[in-house]
Amino acid sequence: MSDVDYDFVIVGAGPAGLTAALYAGRARLSVLVLEKAAPGGQVLVTDWIENYPGFPEGVSGYDLIEKMTEQVKRFDVVIQTGEVVSMDLGGPVKKLELKDRTIAARTVLIATGASASRLGVPGENRYLGRGVSTCATCDAPFFRDSVVVAVGGGDTAIQESIFLTRFVKKVYLVHRRDELRAVKVLQERAAANEKLEIIWDSTVTEIKGSDAGVAAVAVKNLKSGQESDIAAEGCFIWVGTDPNTAFAKGHVEMDEGGFIITDDHRQTNIPGVYAAGDVRRTPLRQIVTAVGDGAVAAYEAMHYLENL
Repeated sequence: MSDVDYDFVIVGAGPAGLTAALYAGRARLSVLVLEKAAPGGQVLVTDWIENYPGFPEGVSGYDLIEKMTEQVKRFDVVIQTGEVVSMDLGGPVKKLELKDRTIAARTVLIATGASASRLGVPGENRYLGRGVSTCATCDAPFFRDSVVVAVGGGDTAIQESIFLTRFVKKVYLVHRRDELRAVKVLQERAAANEKLEIIWDSTVTEIKGSDAGVAAVAVKNLKSGQESDIAAEGCFIWVGTDPNTAFAKGHVEMDEGGFIITDDHRQTNIPGVYAAGDVRRTPLRQIVTAVGDGAVAAYEAMHYLENL
């Protein structure tokens, strides 16, 4: 097979991509990791991680990714900034189209992760970056001593809301059900936090404000139908994730949500093309599962290359 730049190209440098790079690099494959921003993905802006093995006191997202990246670089893995805009995966040589060049590889791993979902309500886009945020770690200091509204009920929503209380005067957490989906230990911490108040059975219907930024968040109770405004200077949204798979649509099989479908070997419907981490259809999206996915995908890519 000629005119191939790398044995293994990994698109995305989050925990799944970096782990795959580590395994492939140690196997002495020629490996390229492409990341359109900084390595780390959503983990990079996660304040504190308590459920990753080996860190009994927890670890910051930044520190964990920094250690992963250092480890990968020990094995001659190339990490470059670049965004894949299209792909040709039909033949034995896979071609990835970037804005400025084409890369040819024998195997490809898609590990581009997922991004925070939006509410789709009036005012959300207008005030994004001006009072509306999906990252407490990034933006909490801008709301010091303010009142903010948060939206969600899962682990991320509770973790980030608790983090917000370090800075703000009050967090009103709006949740559409009468019980949280977060793990019990997080629910207990939320209940014990005097700065955190949960607005049950409710949804946000509008984010209001002026040229100066957010001024209030409109909330509707789903049981009574009652509507009210919460005076607030910010709104933080954690209501799920959308896969970063736009560039791969039409190239690999996906489910109705846009998550990539794989078999137990993390292979897509195309031989030699794999998916790992949050971008994949999976019942659990955590750092530890992304790392496992990356290891399996790299292992299977090695066997695929041996059999070519």
